[in-house]
Amino acid sequence: MLGRGVAEAAPTGRGVLASTVRPPGGTVRSPPDGTASDLPQLLALVREQLPDVVITDIRMPPTGTNEGIQAAAWLHENHPEVGVVVLSQYTAPAYAMALLEHGSAGRAYLLKERVASVDELARAIRAVAQGGSVIDPMVVDELVRSRSGQQQPGMSSLTPRESEILAEMAQGKSNAAIAASLSVSERAVEKHTNSIFAKLGLSEEKDLNRRVKAVLLYLAEGKGG
Repeated sequence: MLGRGVAEAAPTGRGVLASTVRPPGGTVRSPPDGTASDLPQLLALVREQLPDVVITDIRMPPTGTNEGIQAAAWLHENHPEVGVVVLSQYTAPAYAMALLEHGSAGRAYLLKERVASVDELARAIRAVAQGGSVIDPMVVDELVRSRSGQQQPGMSSLTPRESEILAEMAQGKSNAAIAASLSVSERAVEKHTNSIFAKLGLSEEKDLNRRVKAVLLYLAEGKGG
């Protein structure tokens, strides 16, 4: 049961601190606890209210570019327990990858045009509040299309150990942290991660890019919620 506020996004480039969600089956109630018209105001409200989840448009003042991603990065550093739902108009995977750079837990990336109802948004809020992840399938489809010319066996070819390591990777863990969690050597983790990247057709990517893309594909299998 959640005891703090939830941040609800507005489609007009704002962030809104809304009232409490109590999963499972909880609902987002109104009126909101506070509204932020730009990134500094949103961060100030978070410091004051300490919500369970921040929902924000990807673009807000002052620059109108990627303030939602900046807010998520700031929260990761300062309030890692606070989840983030980003509403975006961009299907390009780069934005979702930036959101998931530090791990997928408690993060959602939704396309505004595809959020058809308040209930749908509330489901994403509840998933994020419980440490899950929600990524719009169209974003993952775009990533898959960008790799369509490559021949790779895909997620189903991963061994049980590789699947375990990818699940740990989805939490934003380094190889050393994964090794400690699974009681294996860091060298073994490195060997398995290289195999994961090869099977997913990501061997030629930069390390950070391929880790995040692997996590996106993992989430596409419905394993992150």
